[in-house]
Amino acid sequence: MSTSIFDDLFVLELANNHWGKIDRGLKIIRDFAKVVRANGVKASIKLQFRDVDTFVHPDFRDRSDVRYIKKTIDTQLPWNSLRQMVEAIRAEGMLTMVTPFDEASVDKCVEFGVDVLKIASSDIRDKTLLRRMAAAGLPVVASSGGANEQHIDDLVAFFTSRNVPFALNHCVSLYPSEDSELELNQIDYLRARYPGITIGLSTHEHRDWHDSVMIAYGKGARTFERHIDIDHEGVPVSSYCTQPHQADTWFKAFNKAREMCGGAAHARRDVPEKEVRYLDALVRGAYARHDLPAGHVLNDADVYLAVPLLKGQISSREFATGETLREAVKADAPIALGAVEAAYAADPELRALIADRGMDYVDAAEIMPRAVA
Repeated sequence: MSTSIFDDLFVLELANNHWGKIDRGLKIIRDFAKVVRANGVKASIKLQFRDVDTFVHPDFRDRSDVRYIKKTIDTQLPWNSLRQMVEAIRAEGMLTMVTPFDEASVDKCVEFGVDVLKIASSDIRDKTLLRRMAAAGLPVVASSGGANEQHIDDLVAFFTSRNVPFALNHCVSLYPSEDSELELNQIDYLRARYPGITIGLSTHEHRDWHDSVMIAYGKGARTFERHIDIDHEGVPVSSYCTQPHQADTWFKAFNKAREMCGGAAHARRDVPEKEVRYLDALVRGAYARHDLPAGHVLNDADVYLAVPLLKGQISSREFATGETLREAVKADAPIALGAVEAAYAADPELRALIADRGMDYVDAAEIMPRAVA
């Protein structure tokens, strides 16, 4: 079950912000695609699908006093227009993603070749819809929203037991959300409770596009979702929606966070050469405290440790007492690796490291009793 599609994925939720106008929807796609490309991020634009003719009961289609019904009817687009938007997203080099609100919409996602499905927070317990989504065989993202622990446990188990690639977003379903309501520590909670599941952040905040994504990335979130919109034709932009210039700040903050966090968290980093050399310059080298004859077995009284460390010289990292001198070493002279018999002296990697470690010496014949072989 590959979940790589979720890695560092930005989900740009177009939702109903096209207001039922295909031209507006296509402009939103084009405007955000430019910002995505400029920042080199992996992004999807997510649409919402409803089979409106069956989604709203016929006896309630005219109920303008029910906000959800009125908005659904007012923003309805024909399937061919929704297909056109999916194809426009794909043509701009972004992943296609849809939140289907009914089973017919899931089938349309499969027909249109959509890359990823999203479960609306309100639908994470909709058994009929979840079964159809799982049967589609597409990667699925869900937001935790107002769900309790058991609901989330059940949801994760439902998809993972069916071998469906699955990601889970921490989400606070407040539109808009204040900074004090973000609860970013929930990312830690979800990562600990569901190891192996990609955890992300779906947010509706309206004051910050910089700090929260850096914090979330540092905590291990790897998918990031916001609603998007554009200031166009006098249509008001909801406070929780992100405009292109704000998305630019968002993406740049992410790239900076990724740069600062560096490589993978499950393995030790590769230490750069310049760091190794800097630290080597601080290590003490082993020097003879007094004249030492060949065949002498070294102890602590025979050696003092001091900077600088010279190329070819054993250091405080190697000296362990018990080494046998192959030849005499004068007082205050550095003790070279080639001058001692010890188990570590036979390690080819250590020999190569010591030969190139530390300061160059001025006159090897005078101050180094024996060059490294």
